[in-house]
Amino acid sequence: MSLQKGTPNGKSSRASVTLIGYVDKLLPPVHPSLPERAQIVIQEADHMYREIRVENRLDGVKGKPCRLKVRAEVDVRIEADLKWAIAKDELN
Repeated sequence: MSLQKGTPNGKSSRASVTLIGYVDKLLPPVHPSLPERAQIVIQEADHMYREIRVENRLDGVKGKPCRLKVRAEVDVRIEADLKWAIAKDELN
């Protein structure tokens, strides 16, 4: 995990990691009132837990809605408040 920077002293109250993934397939809505979903494969995850499905809607330039294409490379960011993270030297 890495610390997110941006505060005046260079420290943040959040721990984070960014994982690389790609859009494996697009899933049509099961009902017309529901959104399309994108299935994302996270390459660094354990084999049985690599796939996640999310609504296929992003905010593009100037907030204009857009969507992902199949084979698009994506970053999956996981963040947590530092009070919920354990420093590496505190493990064991």
